Amino acid sequence: MMKIKKLAGIDIGSNAIRLLVANVLTDENDENPSFKKSALVRVPIRLGADTFIHKNISEENKNRMIKAMKAFKLLMQVHGVHKYKACATSAMREAINGQEVADEIFKKTNVKIDIIDGKKEAIIIFSTDLSHVIKPNKSYLYVDVGGGSTEFIVFSKGKIVNSKSFKIGTVRLLNDKMGTSAIWKNIETWIKENTKNLKNLSLIGSGGNINKLFKLSGKPMGRPLSLAYLKAQYQFLQQLTYEERISKLDLNPDRADVIIPATKIYVSAMEWSGATTIFVPKIGLADGIVKSIYFGKL
Repeated sequence: MMKIKKLAGIDIGSNAIRLLVANVLTDENDENPSFKKSALVRVPIRLGADTFIHKNISEENKNRMIKAMKAFKLLMQVHGVHKYKACATSAMREAINGQEVADEIFKKTNVKIDIIDGKKEAIIIFSTDLSHVIKPNKSYLYVDVGGGSTEFIVFSKGKIVNSKSFKIGTVRLLNDKMGTSAIWKNIETWIKENTKNLKNLSLIGSGGNINKLFKLSGKPMGRPLSLAYLKAQYQFLQQLTYEERISKLDLNPDRADVIIPATKIYVSAMEWSGATTIFVPKIGLADGIVKSIYFGKL
């Protein structure tokens, strides 16, 4: 007889905060788990706009976070969530008052927030099941573009070769166009150095922006996007005004500005690694949190 357990992951990013509630289906022996998305709630609280400019999370956004966590707690109770975990990434990691804000949220909502580093973030995301994308004899560069940082993982023949987190993300790029040239150069050097001996490499992309680009392509799940398509989209998006991206492409207001720097990161990573295709499995940190809870890794 099938067993169903509900788990949840809260992803506190630089551009938004997400709650994912998932059903974990197992057989009568609690084996062969499959994970089904039950609900996904996204709240556009842009913490990165505070941290990357002012180095602190504002009182306004702190209060919005407290309300969001209270709402998420109620939603999890209604869904009957058995266990959950909340993880915060670069915006709270770099904010001077990040831990102080996390402590106050815990005091007022009883939601404990773990502020994780870039490497742990990449490992959690990577723990999601990519078997439907990855071929054991091929090489891949995994790229997760967030609001404050981008995580890169190179893997070949099913094993991780190297990984690195860089302080370059969509919200950070919007607010600091001039001070990132050295980071761009470091990323280029790192990608070229770590992929130079890998033949026929493909990218795997994760993050809200690449998911949206994939949706705009109209391609069926499992089919990759080409470098030519992403380059064309990058040019097309730049030609539209912010308002046109919202009205014509049906983008959320907090997606319509960050999608351009995100596309630039993916295109650059493809060019520097020699990849001509990018797979988009539509996974993220919240998915990784749920699976890490189930397998006892969080």
